[in-house]
Amino acid sequence: MNEYQRVSRLTDRMPVNNLDMPLLGLFGEIGSLLSELKKKQRDQRAYIKYDDAVLEELGDVLWYLSQLASRADLSLQVLAQRSFRELRDWDEVDATFHGTFGDIQSAHDAKAAAEYERRLVTLAGRAGDLMNDFGSGRITANRDALSAHLVEIFRALIAAAEAADVALDEAARRNLEKTFSRWPAQECYPPLVDSEMIEIERLPRQFSMYFEEHEAAGKTYVIQKCNGIIVGDRLTDNKSEKDDYRFHDVFHISYAVFLGWSPVLRALFRLKRKSDANLDENQDGARAILIEEGVSTFIFGRGQQLNLYEGLDQVDYSLLKSIRDFTKGFEVQVCGLWQWEKSILNGFRVFRELKRHRRGMVTADLMARTLTFTHR
Repeated sequence: MNEYQRVSRLTDRMPVNNLDMPLLGLFGEIGSLLSELKKKQRDQRAYIKYDDAVLEELGDVLWYLSQLASRADLSLQVLAQRSFRELRDWDEVDATFHGTFGDIQSAHDAKAAAEYERRLVTLAGRAGDLMNDFGSGRITANRDALSAHLVEIFRALIAAAEAADVALDEAARRNLEKTFSRWPAQECYPPLVDSEMIEIERLPRQFSMYFEEHEAAGKTYVIQKCNGIIVGDRLTDNKSEKDDYRFHDVFHISYAVFLGWSPVLRALFRLKRKSDANLDENQDGARAILIEEGVSTFIFGRGQQLNLYEGLDQVDYSLLKSIRDFTKGFEVQVCGLWQWEKSILNGFRVFRELKRHRRGMVTADLMARTLTFTHR
């Protein structure tokens, strides 16, 4: 628990020296737990992500609880010990205790849905009490009052996790994996997925693609040239309402730069890994190409709602999570969420330039991890 509190604090990107954001986050994540229960009750067997969702949401509740404790200079392991104590032995805590979350769970005994629901409601009520006291100013300058609230929330969290048959150790570990995937302590790119292949089956480490818009027979389309040679088909928006999606291949280039992955570019450049039958069929084949095109369509739709990410420096987690789920089982799954975020933001940055100028050179460097645009 001590190590989790220390390490999780490194991932705290919220405004410093206030409790507002972590309090709202804690309350919101508990609400998400209740939402998952509602989905399970409504959709029953059709809702297959329930167990993973509960594990993730419990980990998120634990993260916000840890940040609240850290901001008030409270020890998570002391709060954990007090969650099993009463008034008469409140101060009988072991300062040298260095236990795990597993040490404070009596059992992982899945309860009936009604009991789990009751424990979740109790957890939500404890968080509501904390929010009420915070709103009235009763804990602003009262660390002991905050500590007492966090102990009650911790106690209710343990009870809810036990009823859900969730090990808090596992929830904590998954939470750190997810958080560091999004906000790593140091950005370190994994090796390119084709780094071990023969040279003629690797994506080019540096290349430039020229995008140029044309009109013919009443249609507007884009052609792409690499080294003066047209690559791929003429692209239109494929939609009645024009939105310039015909420039979307820039996203595939961005994936290559920041993820080292693009089955679409492999097909365009005729670089499928024929020397390895498994990679050729399962990672470079039609299904992988459709997955990549699906991701591009998905993020483009989200980008249209956000002015093509102009002026934004981050991508919402829900989108990144959906992409992670969508690409599970493909080699790009080794990439962190932060890499997807970079590829999306940089892809839209260059897309906006192409939309503005209608033509230009896009230069990719997979070793330097750069994507640049030059208007020509």
